[in-house]
Amino acid sequence: MKRILTLLSLLIMVACNHNNATQTTNNGNSQNTGNEEETTSLTIGSDVSWLSEMEDDGISFKDDSGNTDLFAILKNLGQNAIRLRVWVNPDDAKGWSGKDDVVKMAKRAAAAGMDVMIDFHYSDFFADPSRQTIPAAWTDASVSALSENVTSHTNEVLSALKSAGVSPKWIQIGNETRNGMLWSTGQLWTDSGDIADGWSNFATLYKAGYSAAKAIFPNAKVMPHLNHAYEDNAWWFTKLQANGAKFDMIGLSHYPMADNDNKTWSELNTTAATQIKNLASKFGVDVMVVEIGIKSSNFTTGANCIKDFMNKVRDIDGFAGIFYWEPEVYGGWKPAIYSNIPSKYDSNYSNWSAYDQGAFTSEGKPSDALKALK
Repeated sequence: MKRILTLLSLLIMVACNHNNATQTTNNGNSQNTGNEEETTSLTIGSDVSWLSEMEDDGISFKDDSGNTDLFAILKNLGQNAIRLRVWVNPDDAKGWSGKDDVVKMAKRAAAAGMDVMIDFHYSDFFADPSRQTIPAAWTDASVSALSENVTSHTNEVLSALKSAGVSPKWIQIGNETRNGMLWSTGQLWTDSGDIADGWSNFATLYKAGYSAAKAIFPNAKVMPHLNHAYEDNAWWFTKLQANGAKFDMIGLSHYPMADNDNKTWSELNTTAATQIKNLASKFGVDVMVVEIGIKSSNFTTGANCIKDFMNKVRDIDGFAGIFYWEPEVYGGWKPAIYSNIPSKYDSNYSNWSAYDQGAFTSEGKPSDALKALK
């Protein structure tokens, strides 16, 4: 009888310990509910699409552990993912952010043991809320022709990655597409109001990219991407769904020290956290901040800003992770094309200055702001 009671006690203890161990949330994160150390699968990464050009220019990096390779430096900070943008036919002579450059960088990231996100701009240069320029080679601007181009370009890039042994974990269809993409065919509105068939055309183009991505990497999380994480964006994703589009995840940008909207960065962090929680709940998908940046003129304030944001979003059910946008920029470096922006792009951007939201010090070392991203 004593042996039986002892055995029953052990079984009860095992059951209790199991119940107090880890539970898996709907975003795949593992949350500790007992006394064991908490573990999560939160993604922490950086978009370093300028890296190959910076290295070509002789820019160097280092950290206190003696690492000089940027991937090793980022991994030493606890980062586990890299985001790379891809342009169709880059305007510069060396093809930065073109297919070959992206494949080379993705292979380096994978070799470093880091997950990869691919960010399709469907343009020859930056696509964002200010410009969504159709690639020069895509001369037929009908929605059917552009859909075919989106399909073939997505297929070409992802097939090259697959051949190189790289399987992206996430794929972005368009970059900051609040007002659509591939203007004016896929544009949603102008100053005069909504464009007839704008949502239908945009959704058709997005679906072409989504389907092409899934055909090559069916297990990848494929997503649209909007700027201003602090805005109520639920209406936008509702409209996209209403036009027959699917998304496995939601991508957002958040620049709380630049997009002040007459609010402090702490207030913007708070509203962004609320909106992330609402989106994850409403649409039943994970939400990822695929771009964040702080003003590099004050790394102490920047570190406080990022710590504040991470404290507000880290435990949100459905928050999947965050990428710093081009943290490696320092010392006033800027890409060569910034000194000679092609005339086909808006003249307001003809003389861009150096990016001012990097997170490396003037000595080429990661700042406290980047270290706060954890």
